[in-house]
Amino acid sequence: FDASISAMTNPRIVMFAMAVSLLTAVTTARAEGLPETEEMRSLLADTHREFATLEGGELPEYIPALTQVDPERFGIAAVLPDGTTISVGDADVPFVIMSAAKPFTMALVMKQSGREVIREKIGVEPTGEPFNSVEAIESNPQRSVNPMVNAGAMAAVSLLEGNSPKERWKTLFDWYRALANSDLSLNQEVYRSVSRTGERNKAIAALLNSYDRLYADPEDVRDVYNRQSSVNVTVEQLAMMGAVLANDGVHPQTGERLMTPEQVSGTLAVMTLAGMYDASGEWAWQVGLPAKSGVGGGVFAVAPGKMAIAAFSPRLDERGNSVRAQAAIRRISNVLGLGLFGTPDTSAGSEP
Repeated sequence: FDASISAMTNPRIVMFAMAVSLLTAVTTARAEGLPETEEMRSLLADTHREFATLEGGELPEYIPALTQVDPERFGIAAVLPDGTTISVGDADVPFVIMSAAKPFTMALVMKQSGREVIREKIGVEPTGEPFNSVEAIESNPQRSVNPMVNAGAMAAVSLLEGNSPKERWKTLFDWYRALANSDLSLNQEVYRSVSRTGERNKAIAALLNSYDRLYADPEDVRDVYNRQSSVNVTVEQLAMMGAVLANDGVHPQTGERLMTPEQVSGTLAVMTLAGMYDASGEWAWQVGLPAKSGVGGGVFAVAPGKMAIAAFSPRLDERGNSVRAQAAIRRISNVLGLGLFGTPDTSAGSEP
């Protein structure tokens, strides 16, 4: 009884519970008031045209392979509940998924081991620190913090079923392919690049291991994590993966249930709190949708029961989020009134 009262008066636990309750309620709602396909196509085209010349941001120099991409690439895609895909711009250009893979790995861990394993062995708290922060590990009693930052994502990889790194990777890669309903590939150049230069992640894995918050060999975990980050996707494929979350765990093209509603709500809750790194609060304020970014330039957002939106452009802001992709999703969400907390910008949210 005392423990229950203590839990209910802990503001962080209450905040997480409220996020889960809100997302669960919204996820069960039917898609209502969505525009017709041609209206959506026109909205995406207008949005692409508006932000195609948006300047600002830099390529991530700490990953040498990512400095070689064309910084002007820009694509947007949306997937509706019936599987209809609408896209504009560089929608068929592959890019590396990087941290945008993290929610899907989290979902697979819950699918294999139950929802509570995330809270018990990783954590669900936002850090307010950069995604690769060592300080967040030292200052947080849960150490791995949450599955959307590097420490928690490596902890999630270490919880995947399998007797070897090869088995874990095959299971994870097959899962990504099932979500995308597409034959994805590994970008070998990026994989080699992050493997050679990922000294900070090596330190994070070692530190987690010292606190018994990593559940497999650190170097094996880091290898699978690097492979996870190096998967090539297009914005259409990333939007399709996100659409499984938007569709309450049922694949909009195949009709197969890939996740339970409980696994979906847990994933979306942590995305809401931490998916845009240390800009997650600002994103919730301006957009109001669960989202996840990656330093490969991709961002996807989920409007439960309605659609998933993905955008890609390589130049990143100081937090590691794509400048154009954020602006595009913000505008689309605000025009359609998709935000879970109401529409913050009725003028269309064109402000970058």
